[in-house]
Amino acid sequence: MREFDYRRASDVAGAVALLGADSDARFLGGGTNLVDLMKSGVERPARLIDVRELPLGRIEPTPDGGLRIGATVTNSDLAAHPDVRRRYPALTQAVLAGASGQLRNMATVGGNLLQRTRCGYFSDVTQPCNRRVPGSGCPAVEGEHHNHAILGASAHCVAVHPSDMGVALTAFDAVVSYETADGPGELPLAEFYLPVGDTPHLETALPAGALITGVALPPAPVAARSRYRKVRERASYAFAIGSLAAALDVRDGVVRDVRLALGAVASRPWRARTAERMLTGAPADGETFAAAADAELAAARPLPHNGYKVTLMRNLMVAVLTELAEEAAR
Repeated sequence: MREFDYRRASDVAGAVALLGADSDARFLGGGTNLVDLMKSGVERPARLIDVRELPLGRIEPTPDGGLRIGATVTNSDLAAHPDVRRRYPALTQAVLAGASGQLRNMATVGGNLLQRTRCGYFSDVTQPCNRRVPGSGCPAVEGEHHNHAILGASAHCVAVHPSDMGVALTAFDAVVSYETADGPGELPLAEFYLPVGDTPHLETALPAGALITGVALPPAPVAARSRYRKVRERASYAFAIGSLAAALDVRDGVVRDVRLALGAVASRPWRARTAERMLTGAPADGETFAAAADAELAAARPLPHNGYKVTLMRNLMVAVLTELAEEAAR
């Protein structure tokens, strides 16, 4: 591992200034992704700026009835918070599905959103990878890609985003707040991750030198009846091969509101807008759920060895929506 300088920030402005003074510096939260990447040589920062002691570790109600989650809130504290469990249960379920207890105790909300792909070619510095070295190629297209993207990919990158938390936050229209040397800013999570296109090394729309300070969840009554379902290759801690955050409001057998986001199918959490539009105002039954899933997945472009994901995600969407509809009818 490359030698690096270590600094501990005591306030947000100081953290931003420390990063701005060194273009080869990185913010350090829990380190559950960054340190691994440093060990493998993917990340080689000259300085780490520890932000764990910044005053960003609270979960608080917002004036409009939503929640604000500080960037240094740990995954464990987020999952256990009573307001999150009651008002956004799919978020709690996503966090609990995302990692072991030890990792959840260390990992932070801000760091989770910035974690990088677990594609084997990305993490192996002996292999070409357009995310690490722009223009070097994407060997996954012709190589090992059974867990790679079926939506929104390009010939330049077919990796998927690994976050479970991000899928639930995307379903609930979360907004990311950040601080730069020029002042504060906000980005809807739907705009936070950039499309792959021909620049997969540009992963987020965060301005240069920005520090994530928190995530705001707007009020969403539909989120109280929500679920996160994760499919993985083994029951113990593992990254998803497909996941779904779903919320459903049904009245008199008709869908009044619905939120859907898919995970492990694209380079970012995939908001299923097409399916949501088809479902809103339609009968809450299996036929409608299947048609909406098919419409959303019509854009899928699977590779030779990951076409199973289309069927998996269709079945997952139908199953979870049916469960939520049946619960609403009781």
